[in-house]
Amino acid sequence: MRIPGLASLIDPLSVAELRESLARDEPLVVHGTRDLLDIPLLASLEALLGAWPDQISAHLPDVADESSSISVTPPDARKMFASGMALRFDEVERYAPSLVPWLDAIRHELGFSALTQQRCLVYATPAGNGTAPHFDQNVNFVLHLHGTKTWWLAPNTNVDRPMTRHTIGQPVDPELASYAMPMPAEMPSDRTEVVLEPGTLLCVPRGTWHMTHASTDALSLNFTFSPPTWIDVFSAALRSRLAMSSEWRATAEPRSVATLAALLAELVADAKDWNANDILAATEAADR
Repeated sequence: MRIPGLASLIDPLSVAELRESLARDEPLVVHGTRDLLDIPLLASLEALLGAWPDQISAHLPDVADESSSISVTPPDARKMFASGMALRFDEVERYAPSLVPWLDAIRHELGFSALTQQRCLVYATPAGNGTAPHFDQNVNFVLHLHGTKTWWLAPNTNVDRPMTRHTIGQPVDPELASYAMPMPAEMPSDRTEVVLEPGTLLCVPRGTWHMTHASTDALSLNFTFSPPTWIDVFSAALRSRLAMSSEWRATAEPRSVATLAALLAELVADAKDWNANDILAATEAADR
């Protein structure tokens, strides 16, 4: 394998072009990638099931989405896949450590925070199956390993920069509903189609509507990144700051309005001396 990173996976495109695509919330597809196709654990679904020591998520047939799933053992997962249920293997980098440098390198190249949640997932989809229309709150790089799978992707005009995943036809998360437009009843019509075959890399920006269908049994490796928002960065810094105060650590008594008012007044006075460099220095310490 070549040096871990996006430059290797998206050749002949540049990392700058990819970052521009993400900034525009536009999916990007590259065909013919050869990296990471020779990991023994991912040689086939049978190889993965035979070596996997943990629980596996099996998607139930009622929704065709991972929001409706159960955790099962590898032997049961094999039976469920044979009966038409898709499978998800979580945090694959735990058992394929060669993936860890790729996760780290991609995060650094994208400029994501040290607070970013990153992991590798493997999706196994039986022929004739797929996922219902939905969007994710994270950025996904899908490297297709085996079989043929079709994706349909559409821009999201219902919500900009969502912080919660949503599947069409399912209840909307209350926080998401507070800042999103009403959700559609079906996949948007202005969608594009991408066919994934072994060696295809698909970048799916955060919030992009997508649905899938496998025409053969299919296996794909996802590099998934959930970078923090400014809300998350500031909240982490604020909590760290407030935790230093015994008054803020006191048990909250909702009827004691005067106590909270005094704490807020103290916070407002203190915040005048805060600056962005100090906050980022604290939250990004892991990368320094």
